[in-house]
Order: sequence, then structure tokens, then C-alpha cells
Amino acid sequence: MTPLARRTIRRASGFLASRTMTAEPFARMNRLAAAAPLMAAALALAGCAASEPPMTTLAPKSDLAQWIYDLMVEVTAWDALIFLIVVVAFTLAVFFFSTRVGEAAPPSSVASDLALEAAWTIGPALVVLMISIPTVRTIFRSQPPVPPAGSLEVKVIAHQWWWEFHYAGSGIATANELHIPVGRPIRLALQSADVIHSFWVPQLGGKRDVVPGQINELTLAARVAGTYVGQCAEFCGLSHANMRLRVIVESPEQFALWAKLQQAAPTALSAANAAASDGARIFANSPCTTCHRIDGVSKGALAPDLTHFASRTTLAAGILPNTPESVARWIANPGAVKPGAQMPPLGLGANQVSDLAAYLESLK
Repeated sequence: MTPLARRTIRRASGFLASRTMTAEPFARMNRLAAAAPLMAAALALAGCAASEPPMTTLAPKSDLAQWIYDLMVEVTAWDALIFLIVVVAFTLAVFFFSTRVGEAAPPSSVASDLALEAAWTIGPALVVLMISIPTVRTIFRSQPPVPPAGSLEVKVIAHQWWWEFHYAGSGIATANELHIPVGRPIRLALQSADVIHSFWVPQLGGKRDVVPGQINELTLAARVAGTYVGQCAEFCGLSHANMRLRVIVESPEQFALWAKLQQAAPTALSAANAAASDGARIFANSPCTTCHRIDGVSKGALAPDLTHFASRTTLAAGILPNTPESVARWIANPGAVKPGAQMPPLGLGANQVSDLAAYLESLK
């Protein structure tokens, strides 16, 4: 019998002995292995039944998000292949090409293995190359030096803790909700009014830092209509977690209608709406006019433009629904809703707060 055959028999005998000595643990492992497919199926069904998470990066809805997703899949595939190769090499090394204590290893006069040294030098270099090429390609593809033809250009200004949007060439200014048409390239010019922020709408693209004194750009074209939730992704102070935004992707016709309404003057107050009329007087005589702009009423530029406030779905940078009750709650005590908010309490009575909320809700 050859030495290799004897070693193989001894290994098999030792393996069978270990199976006999540890029958119960192996039985438990077998039961777990049998149940694993059922658990995986249950998790898969649960995932299918659940609604799509709003902050997922695994459901791309723009060209930019799709490119990033494809890059992630490609790099993960290479990683999985490398992991498989390592596992196979480890298994072979441990169970087939190793010696046991007490076994005499055959003498060897080989001082080095040129092929092995070349493999572990060239192999990692190829891995880096395989990952670098698609990464660099995606970087250049997603960051064109000039806006694509027909782009909608929007200036984005990040504040503590809200977002300001100015649409180039239209005079439209809004806050915390960005409307864009589906299928049209969008060029965002990102800048900060105070500290470092990061613009991130996961289903539409990757994070892009917003740095004081610097303009960073983000280019994308949304492919699916819908409302997509975003978030500041760089810690920027006490209410960083409350600095949210929404991107409303709509058909070109819906976007054109929205833009037309935003360019128009606010809806005139109805004489029958006494509360809104009283609220208009309260606003005109309050410190609100110092910070907020309402077309034809005030020229403030330090806080969100309120000209068409009632056309938005949320307030306070997306943390409250835009309802009269939420507006009144915000006016009464902003710091209780958003810690560190730079809007001070106005010291108004309950009726005055209600009237002011009614006025703001009339600004469509």
C-alpha cells in the first residue's frame, strides 16, 4: 500500500470517529440545514410582501442610480468569485495538501516556487484592475463636465436644516421639495450656506457633498415618476436627522403645469376667509417678513420662500405634513418640533397662530 493510500485511510477513519463521538451536534446541524431552505423562502416571501423601503439603494429609478447599482453588482460578483477561489484553495490546502503531526513529510529541495510567487503577485493586480476599470468608467460617465443638452438646471443651497431650490431661467424658488420631469436630464449645482452637508436621494443617485465655498454638481435623469425621499447624509448639527427632502418626479405635462403655477402670483385671498385675512395682517406686521419672502408682501431671503407654501406636501424640511394643525404647531414653538431651529417663537396667542396658519395654507 502506498503512503498516500495509508494517509487517506487514516484521515477517513478519524473523520468517521469524530462523527460517532459528536452524533448529536451533527444531528442538530442536519436539522438546521434541512430547515434553512424553508427559512430562506419565508424571508423571500416577506421581502416580496413588504412595501419598497423609501431609502433603498436597490431599486434605482434614474440613470445615475442604475449605473451605481450595476457597478455594485459587478464588484460584488468579482468579490464572490474571489471568495470562492479562496475557500477552494483553503479546503485543498487543509484536507489534501497538508501533513499531520507525527507524519513524516517527504524531503524537498525546492527553496522557492516561482509560479506561486507570480500567481499571488499578478492575481491581486488583476483583481484591482477588474474593480478599477468599471469604477473609473462609472465616475466619468456620471460626472459630465458640461450639462447634457436640454438639461433642467437647478441651484441647490443647503442650510441648517433645510434645502433651497432655484430653477435657472424661470424665477422659481421653493424649499425642501424638488419637482423634476421624468426623462429629462437634471443638473444640480450644490452649494452650502453654512456647514458641510450631503445631498442624497438613494433611489435617484449617490451622495454628493455640499461644501461651503465650493459648487459640486450632480447630473441625473429620472426614469420612473413618483415621490422619492432624501436626506442630508453628512452630520451638520443638532437637527441633522431632521434635514429631509422630497423629489417629485412627474410627467413633462404635470411639471409644466406646476412650473406655471409657481411663476404665478399667490392666489388672492377670499373676502369670506376672515381667518386668512387676519393672518395676512399678522404676517405683514411680524418679524416673519425679515426672513421669509412672499411675492408682493415681503422680501426676506434668510428662510424658505413662502410664496406658494400651500402647494407643498410637507413643512419643516419634510418632518411634518403640510396641514393647518402642523403649521400651527410649528409656528407656536419651532424648537420643540426641530431642536436647534433658527426660527424663534413669535409669542403669538392661539387665535393669532390659527389665523396665521390659515393665511399660509391659502398661499397656493
